[in-house]
Amino acid sequence: MNDPMKTLKYHTTHPYPCGYLPDKMARSEVVAPEYQIDATTYGRLLKQGYRRSGHFIYRPQCEHCRACLSVRIKVDSFIPSRSQRRSWKRHHCMTTQQHQLHYKKEHFLLYQRYQNARHVDGNLDHDKREQYRNFLLQSHVNSRLISFYDMERLRIISFIDLLPDGLSAVYTFYDPDVAQASYGTYSILWQIQQCRALGLPYLYLGYWIKKHEKMDYKANFQPLEILIGNQWMPFEHVIDDL
Repeated sequence: MNDPMKTLKYHTTHPYPCGYLPDKMARSEVVAPEYQIDATTYGRLLKQGYRRSGHFIYRPQCEHCRACLSVRIKVDSFIPSRSQRRSWKRHHCMTTQQHQLHYKKEHFLLYQRYQNARHVDGNLDHDKREQYRNFLLQSHVNSRLISFYDMERLRIISFIDLLPDGLSAVYTFYDPDVAQASYGTYSILWQIQQCRALGLPYLYLGYWIKKHEKMDYKANFQPLEILIGNQWMPFEHVIDDL
């Protein structure tokens, strides 16, 4: 039986401004777009440090920078911190609905509000419907849109991929105007609970960059594993050397 991983072809993009480090240029290695990657193959690619953005599967391939490192939570070993327990208690009465990927104006308006409040970085593409659709509403794998409501008010939207050995947290946005809310933390805790319910060992959180303020939260979910080279290693064993 042919191994689909051996037939995949890749190309490396031209340099473009890094979305994480403003003084850097980035490049990505992208799976050739003619391949429609299924969940099994994508799960294997994910374990090698690739991520999905819409139909595109990519990983950083920057010549002089290795700052972006993949991280995942070991679900069975995870113990919430005191602040995480408070977040769970504060928001656990929210109701959730799971959907196939679809466009809804209410979701897009929340996305716009979140981007305007949290990512004021000059990226004007954030308010475009087509960019939103391409980024979040296209997938060749088993993806879900999760909506969270508090007293019938939409508060959180999370996009997740269901894969053979875990869930992949694609993207989450939430109401930025609720004081004292910790919606981002709660959404990850909810995804951890989903992994446990489904018997999946990992929650993949995407890329982490040391001392990057928008990614610091990922290191709060321990025990965490981090991909160094081709090996997943305990986060606490390597953090001081990064």
